[in-house]
Amino acid sequence: MQLTVRYFAGARAAAGRAEENAPAGRSLDELLDELTERHGDRLAVVLKAASFLVDGLACHDRQAPLPAGATVDVLPPFAGG
Repeated sequence: MQLTVRYFAGARAAAGRAEENAPAGRSLDELLDELTERHGDRLAVVLKAASFLVDGLACHDRQAPLPAGATVDVLPPFAGG
């Protein structure tokens, strides 16, 4: 059972890819730990400041299990006015 992680803007640059798959059933915090292990400190810095959408909705419970087939969007802070 998998889920899709999509990276935007600075998160995409830090991860070195636009998207990847990860196992489902873990919490967002556990997923972020795994992504940090995969991609290193550069992505870890972005993840600390990022917002996350799960299937298009803001993720408010970072301990809830992520369902199989879900899409997690990693949205770093955007500059602008």
